[in-house]
Amino acid sequence: MKRKNVGTSFDSWLDEEGIRQEVTAGAIKRVLARQVVAAMAQEGLTKTEMARRMRTSRSALDRLLDAKNESVTLATLQKAATAMGREVRLELV
Repeated sequence: MKRKNVGTSFDSWLDEEGIRQEVTAGAIKRVLARQVVAAMAQEGLTKTEMARRMRTSRSALDRLLDAKNESVTLATLQKAATAMGREVRLELV
């Protein structure tokens, strides 16, 4: 027997709670942090070497890699991408 969805969609619920922007920003940050960690692993880079390539401190890199820290700037993301020979792409949809 098929069940019909009862209630609203998850997106609607987030809107009703007034937390959609916050939840979306957190999810984007977690994805970016995981992508940087994966790229570092692929390149065989330690945190120390990555920070050196970015010309930043290890603590600044730790903030970038912390999935819960949402205060990362585009400049920091760009430095990380450049340090690994990659680029940042952003898109508004």
